[in-house]
Amino acid sequence: MSLSQIIGNILGPKRAAALVFNESEFEKIGLELKGEIDRVFGRSLAIRELDTGSDNAVEIELNNLGTPYYDVERFGVCFVASPRHADVIIVTGAVTLNIAEAARKTYEAMPQPGWVIAVGDDACGTGLVRDSYAVLGAADKILPVDFKIPGNPPTPTDIIRGLLAFMTTILSQKKKR
Repeated sequence: MSLSQIIGNILGPKRAAALVFNESEFEKIGLELKGEIDRVFGRSLAIRELDTGSDNAVEIELNNLGTPYYDVERFGVCFVASPRHADVIIVTGAVTLNIAEAARKTYEAMPQPGWVIAVGDDACGTGLVRDSYAVLGAADKILPVDFKIPGNPPTPTDIIRGLLAFMTTILSQKKKR
């Protein structure tokens, strides 16, 4: 690559299209999610995020949900620091050999009934590192995964859409009992 091509790449127009955030769609899904969380839990949904070997792309999107821009807490979703306070564990990343035991202990520390959601392609078993020598595989290799939200990474809108679908799944399971 020549020097002029490198400078053109740096200073020239960017080719990647900007993602357009649809605030009204996010708000609509969020309000639906809040209603479902109230029906299922009667309070907020407490989530503990568990990184089992990710590239941090999903974590960035999960962190974005807590910023004032998205403010997911207004819809009844809160992230907690301990699995002992969590209703749901969100697993991000393919499960590496080094984290497998810690992931099991994290799940065991969660009060029951507890649910596990795999978020991102690596946690769902379709990511790039699934066949690596240091990776066991998807989250369901060691934990009972109840729901999957694919994407590399899924957008904040995709994540709350997935949480809404998860709430619907929980409600349908309760009705069957």
